[in-house]
Amino acid sequence: AARPCPRRPWVDNISTFCAKQATMASQTTTMRGLSRPAARSVQGRRVERRGAVVVKCAVEPKKILMMGGTRFIGLYLARQLVEQGHEVTLYTRGKSKVASQIPDDTAESFAKYNRKIKHIQGDRMNFDDVKQKLSRQGFQVVYDINGREAEEVRPVLEGTRSTLQQYIYCSSAGVYLKSEQMPHRETDATDPKSRHKGKLDTEAVLQRAGVPYTSIRPVYIYGPLNYNPVEEWFFHRIKARRAIPVPGSGMQVTQLGHVKDLATAFVKCLGNKKAYNQIYNISGERYVTFDGIAKACAKAMDAPEPELIHYNAKDFDFGKEKPFPLRDQHFFTSIDKAMADLDWIPEFSLLDGLRDSYQKDFGRGTYRKPANFAADDLILDKLKPKAKTYSW
Repeated sequence: AARPCPRRPWVDNISTFCAKQATMASQTTTMRGLSRPAARSVQGRRVERRGAVVVKCAVEPKKILMMGGTRFIGLYLARQLVEQGHEVTLYTRGKSKVASQIPDDTAESFAKYNRKIKHIQGDRMNFDDVKQKLSRQGFQVVYDINGREAEEVRPVLEGTRSTLQQYIYCSSAGVYLKSEQMPHRETDATDPKSRHKGKLDTEAVLQRAGVPYTSIRPVYIYGPLNYNPVEEWFFHRIKARRAIPVPGSGMQVTQLGHVKDLATAFVKCLGNKKAYNQIYNISGERYVTFDGIAKACAKAMDAPEPELIHYNAKDFDFGKEKPFPLRDQHFFTSIDKAMADLDWIPEFSLLDGLRDSYQKDFGRGTYRKPANFAADDLILDKLKPKAKTYSW
């Protein structure tokens, strides 16, 4: 069972976070125009931050299988693992390029990664094929980035069982049961009716598998190449100089974590016996309101503070349109346990992370989904028909 993390009141938790954030701010240096933590010592080793990877190797090189790995989280995680000297093989359907560039790449670093990354083509839903292709490969560690249902993990376990030392799984903080007591901790009740029920079922399978496992539960992930329109949703509206519709009071508290910090946390689990048979929440170190996200996105774009229009979602029929990218409730977690066990500290503050995302993705004219203001117009036509846009 997951080891409980000592409980502290929410107020104490936030004050501790603020103190830690102030300490980190006093130890930062400027890298590519962004505030980044300076080199620091971890267990006697000097750790240098460089671009998208952490240049150190805490464990001997492993033969690693990654289920997925050709977009967002997997792109950043695979690079860190390769940079540390591990042999990494991606298992994908082959519909996307095995090696794609990330904004931090130089021509030299991408060429090096492209030479080293390996690939097995296959559909993980073809269970017999998975077992056959993985057997006798000698994989020591599995990073399962795209598993959704418990049935998907069983053939991977069976195909690698003879040599498998650790199974590291990407779950979701969305599994927690809605609660009046926050932040969510790893020991909190989970929701069997959650749309992430498959993640919960997978964790149960791993707990019974007899192989050391680690499950990571991210909250909202953001950063360059994000395929889930979190920050992109706000960037589109700010670029178009539109008023931003925000549900309720806008004071709902949530939490965002940068993709590079998530990748680093995944790497910190590798060969870490403290992480065996454990579950960890991973996200940013600070909490933020809905209104705060909108304002921080504007700052990241060097744009004026946008006009925010608050609305009651029950007053509208949005049909199939999604009016807001985040769940309309308080939703945030404690990351204390991960910080203690994994010797991990998020590198990015929210503003620095949003700047990193904007400058390396949306600000370059790249995004995953085009702007869709249909739901916005329903709200603004009713509440403020003359103020869809603002000038700056």
